[in-house]
Amino acid sequence: MADDVCLITGVGPGTGRALVERFARGYRVAMLARNEERLAGIATEVSGATAYPCDVTDTESLTDTVVAVTAELGAPKVVIHNAVGGAFGDFLSIEPEALDRNFQVNVMALLHVARATAPAMIERGEGAIVCTGNTSAYRGKAGFSGFAPTKAAQRILAESMARRLGPDGVHVAYVAIDAVIDLPWTRKRWEDAPDDFFCKPADIAGECWNIAHQPKSAWSFDVTIRPFGEKW
Repeated sequence: MADDVCLITGVGPGTGRALVERFARGYRVAMLARNEERLAGIATEVSGATAYPCDVTDTESLTDTVVAVTAELGAPKVVIHNAVGGAFGDFLSIEPEALDRNFQVNVMALLHVARATAPAMIERGEGAIVCTGNTSAYRGKAGFSGFAPTKAAQRILAESMARRLGPDGVHVAYVAIDAVIDLPWTRKRWEDAPDDFFCKPADIAGECWNIAHQPKSAWSFDVTIRPFGEKW
């Protein structure tokens, strides 16, 4: 498996880094994010991870980056679209530009990275595209007008991709994280919350690994992750 390649977008200090650490145990990992300094730091700490600074909303840059990854590491066998754009506020208060910007990150970047990587997976007859999302993909709360519509569209795009690619042996899955992710800033915001309130990035990454390696006879599409104490 060491010759296989995993491409991960949105590599930040939380879930993104955890995904890199988990998949680097079996893949050469291409890390995509805008923060070049952060990527460089992770690359020095995680063996098998290579930094590719990229703004996923820049279609030309994203396409060129996938070409570079393929030339330098090989065609990705697994793609994880973890990049996320978010904004809070109701439809009367948000800036319309925020909705468009988040749509570019959450939906259009998924479309472009999938179009750039799926043909090689189809030719090979195997592969996985996993998209990390959240429960905004299923409900439009009043204060999420700049975010929920884009996550709902993202999930529907992923479902359409799954129906198209499944017969070719390529697994597409949508992983909704119904939780507060355990990060320094979330710990500070919910400082009185117990450990069980938070979802660990490493555990999210572990589940994404499991989903990417499901046998063809038992594929999942909709997967929801939540801590055992989460109300739902």
